[in-house]
Amino acid sequence: MGSALTAQQVQHYLADIFPQFDARVISVSDSAAVVEQETDERHLRPGGTVSGPTMMALADAAMYVAILGNLGKIALAVTTNLNINFYRKPSPGRLRAEARILKMGARLAVGDVLLYSEGSKDSVAHVTLTYSIPPQ
Repeated sequence: MGSALTAQQVQHYLADIFPQFDARVISVSDSAAVVEQETDERHLRPGGTVSGPTMMALADAAMYVAILGNLGKIALAVTTNLNINFYRKPSPGRLRAEARILKMGARLAVGDVLLYSEGSKDSVAHVTLTYSIPPQ
């Protein structure tokens, strides 16, 4: 299926509305998105692993990108719930978020995100999210 926006269009849109967004949109469709972020010492917690807040932020951004791919430029879609299960300690480097929309309703979107650390085929975390969709 098609997407309301291309990955490049989403990347440019995010640069306009969230200048602090420092991840890269790899792909987007009407029901999924892949976003990657390079992590370094700024993103680490004691013990040298990528911090939970960094992982949550990337998962949240990936779901937002998936929603943009489905609905188009809808800046006021907001997270209403985020739950994360940490599986493994990700090392610094590239962190990949693979988001998918499980249900797109008129007022709520529900999805999940698997996070991967560079060099590992196993996910490091699973995130479920609910977004509130503003009235059209």
